[in-house]
Amino acid sequence: MNSKVANKGTTSQRDTLSDMLGQLANNSADLVHNEIELVIQGIREKAMAVRSGVVIVVTGAAISFAAFLSLCAALIIGLSSYMAPVMAALVTGAALALIGVVIAFIGYRQLKKSIRNT
Repeated sequence: MNSKVANKGTTSQRDTLSDMLGQLANNSADLVHNEIELVIQGIREKAMAVRSGVVIVVTGAAISFAAFLSLCAALIIGLSSYMAPVMAALVTGAALALIGVVIAFIGYRQLKKSIRNT
């Protein structure tokens, strides 16, 4: 009679141990799933912040470009007091093209230098 009680206790402990291991596995899977969801949510929030920043930068760049064009027009109008309007536009365009080429060349050299160092 004692052997039956001992067998029931052992079976009950095995069931309890297997239940506990099953719960541990489920809880671990839930924890990993929740951590993944948290990381994904963090990435979404950062992406929204970056997107918002990019929109603001692009808007600022567009407004700055419009201001630059207005200043170019003012320069051409100002120079047309001293020379023909066509010549004023050509001088302004040539000066801006030269500045653009110099800036692009400087950027190219820096890029080439950074690629060599990598």
